[in-house]
Amino acid sequence: MIIVTGHLLVDPELRDDYLASRAPEIEAARVAPGNLDYALSPDVVDPGRVNVAQRWVSEQALDDFRGEGASEEDEAEVRESHVHDYALTGPEEPSLSPDGDLV
Repeated sequence: MIIVTGHLLVDPELRDDYLASRAPEIEAARVAPGNLDYALSPDVVDPGRVNVAQRWVSEQALDDFRGEGASEEDEAEVRESHVHDYALTGPEEPSLSPDGDLV
């Protein structure tokens, strides 16, 4: 399983618009093969912080979803990114069947 977690920093006055503009990405991620969870949320203490939490069944599923990565326009809104991927292994690690279903 891959965990993607951390936070982004954006201009506080742009945070709500930034999050609203990410809705199509969030919706697409949540139905992408291999996605277990995908959330971007405003921090309740820091008005310029966006918290990131994602879970994927594999690095391949994450890479397939990410494709070419963020556009220059998307990156321009983010002042700093402190987001990292972590690979977890364990006895109950989910995986995908050949048809793309979780097993």
